[in-house]
Amino acid sequence: MKHAFETLVGDVRTALQAGEQFTLGYSAEQSQFVRFNHAKVRQAGEVRQASAQLRLVRDGRQAEQQVTLSGDSQLDRQRLIDALAQLRQTLPLLAVDPYLRLDESAWHSHSLQEHPLPQLDEVLALLDSEAGDLDLVGIYAAGPICRGFASSFGAFGWHQANSFNFDWSLFHENGQAVKANYAGQLWSANDFTARLRQAREQLGFLGRPVVTLKPGSYRAYLAPAAMDEIAGMLCWGGFSAQALATGNSALQRLYNGDARLSPLVSFSEQVSGSLSPAFSDEGAPRLDVPLIQQGEAQQRLISARSAAEFALLANGADSYESPCALSLAPGTLASEQVLERLGTGLYISNLWYLNYSDLPAARMTGLTRFATFWVENGQIQGPVSTMRFDDSLYNLLGSQLEDLTREREMILSTSTYGQRSTGSSHLPGALVKGLTLTL
Repeated sequence: MKHAFETLVGDVRTALQAGEQFTLGYSAEQSQFVRFNHAKVRQAGEVRQASAQLRLVRDGRQAEQQVTLSGDSQLDRQRLIDALAQLRQTLPLLAVDPYLRLDESAWHSHSLQEHPLPQLDEVLALLDSEAGDLDLVGIYAAGPICRGFASSFGAFGWHQANSFNFDWSLFHENGQAVKANYAGQLWSANDFTARLRQAREQLGFLGRPVVTLKPGSYRAYLAPAAMDEIAGMLCWGGFSAQALATGNSALQRLYNGDARLSPLVSFSEQVSGSLSPAFSDEGAPRLDVPLIQQGEAQQRLISARSAAEFALLANGADSYESPCALSLAPGTLASEQVLERLGTGLYISNLWYLNYSDLPAARMTGLTRFATFWVENGQIQGPVSTMRFDDSLYNLLGSQLEDLTREREMILSTSTYGQRSTGSSHLPGALVKGLTLTL
């Protein structure tokens, strides 16, 4: 795939006319997908696809076109040449872009993460032995993902990484379910088996009588999957330079210095070593960026356009200025001590349907779902009926945060909208003194 991309770059470079600049992005994957129902394979197949994003720039104007690639070098070359001709016709019709800033450095980046992926037979055998008797529904996806970037200024980036992602739910006969996931780049049969067994154990608790709680504040433990939902909300402009400059960030008060989080909280954009490429879709090298350190705001994610508009220094953020590899530093709570430290309260495996109820106050609302349990004296009593929470991040990760787990979970995005995503988060669980349930 890298050779195919290099060939396309050469074709575009040769076809350029005087005064023109180009950037060429490349996305490709060779993915194996398996859909399960009742722990049996119901659908299996492979997807091989590639596309290119061609941008033509001249006299301060820019236009882009996405081209689907066939794998036939002659056909793909012709498609790009045709796209280039269409962009040439479009450019004179456009206004000069006042925020167009191109990285004119000839940077080079190369990352090849060829970790061996498990054989599908191995995955199916483990699944059958550990959960073959259960109502398991899920999707398994695995294979290499590639990203490339090149420009007329000599920049060239290539990223290829193998990964797997198994996302599943176990359903109890009463209709309740346990949701679980095992994903990463280094497959471990022992870790996969342990995850299946943990889900099976939680499934057993779903058969106990349902506990109904009244609205109020409850001590709670938020598992890494639940924390991922909260972190995902923060990625909706929370760290964006554009959102912060226009007053549309949920973390406005934090970055203004009017509020702070717990000293236990340190978020960063940790691109190095992640599944994401070390270069942005705009064609700039990505950096590891400290976002929040010990509860205080540090840097923000700045794209080239925001840098031009707000007189800032770009740090490799994508155009949407959302973290691609968000990392939350661990705490000191051992995972095996979670129930003991929780004592009496809520064990929340997942949160669902989150949204902001008060954006300036970083107040979120959402539902508990799947395996949420009521715990007394360190012992699970039974599942909790679905409840809505409504609370501020300045409480959950601020005044009410007691500790974070020592162990963290690498959570890869399950998104396959158009193509498999390279996004990820590396998160611990969180023990909080109070989580507000409203109904």
